[in-house]
Amino acid sequence: MTNPRFTFGLWTVGNPGRDPFGEPTRAPVDPIDTIGRLGELGAWGISLHDDDLVPFASSVAERDRIVARAAQALRDAGMGVGMATTNLFTHPAFKDGAFTSNDRRVRRAAIGKAMAAIDLGAELDAENFIFWGGREGVEAAVAKDPRDALDRYREAIDVLADYSVGQGYRMRFAIEPKPNEPRGDLFLPTIGHALHFITTLARPELVGVNPEVAHETMAGLSFHHGVGQALWAGKLFHIDLNGQRIGRYDQDYRFGAEDLKEAFLLVRLLQRAGYDGPLHFDAHAYRNADAQDVWAFAAGCMSTYRTLAARAAEFDASDEVAAALEAASTPELALASIGSDDRPDDLKALVGELDGLARRGYANERLDQLLVDVLLAAR
Repeated sequence: MTNPRFTFGLWTVGNPGRDPFGEPTRAPVDPIDTIGRLGELGAWGISLHDDDLVPFASSVAERDRIVARAAQALRDAGMGVGMATTNLFTHPAFKDGAFTSNDRRVRRAAIGKAMAAIDLGAELDAENFIFWGGREGVEAAVAKDPRDALDRYREAIDVLADYSVGQGYRMRFAIEPKPNEPRGDLFLPTIGHALHFITTLARPELVGVNPEVAHETMAGLSFHHGVGQALWAGKLFHIDLNGQRIGRYDQDYRFGAEDLKEAFLLVRLLQRAGYDGPLHFDAHAYRNADAQDVWAFAAGCMSTYRTLAARAAEFDASDEVAAALEAASTPELALASIGSDDRPDDLKALVGELDGLARRGYANERLDQLLVDVLLAAR
């Protein structure tokens, strides 16, 4: 693996350690200092919400001064911007949603705020613009017809895509699914929901997905499989890496802090697929970390990815693993099931062979243990 494009959100290493039950445990970090320190650690770039960089309600002059300062810091550090997005979840006006609020005035303001954030992303040459619908959902389901909500969601994305193209911007859009939190139930809760939604858009070629480890895991799903479907659909535009335990709130732990086996499979999939987009760590240091430990957290995210990529390369280069994959018939799955000369009667005749086919084993225990051994550096 050469030159992975690791990125961190300004809100990640800048997270002050606040949670619903406690005040901040760390001081705020100047975004300019964040850029410089991440550059020193070897990150490729940053990601940001509009309000992460430019405080809400800043004057035009103040906004321009802040953005110019950030752009210079990025140039000085030789860093890029993997993605930009807009905060449509913090302000109290978005308590019933942004693009899907029942209040038409809120929906219009949300689209306007997203347009301004798209301008900001373009000014910093961001590659992607992400839509995380953190407030796009319900607690009282009777209050919203989901069909109307999806109409409004689609309308917003279509309007913003037209705006971006009309301005001559080069950014692609990506939808970030999440099943719940902060709303009781969110619209577009999984990768599959988002992939179908994209097919209904006016410019589907411009829009992909930005899946996150924690979000699919919260729903009890395999992130490895979800990312595989996004790759299969040609829609993996960006990815959020972190750690998460099933059944918990959105923990956003350091990448690899939970379920190393799933993390290994994910990294191996990305490497084998040739994914070359940003590898974004949307994670936070533990709340009991001090300022110095935050940078250990950031370095740890990158170190774990590199280590898992090296282990994946060892796994795929092993003759023993190749033999185990053959015993499991893994290479055979890549072959078409039907040949050009197959006739329906030939296929129907195979039904009589099912009892014999049932007697074979697939040697998955052996194969899975080899994966564990390589992951633990036991061989």
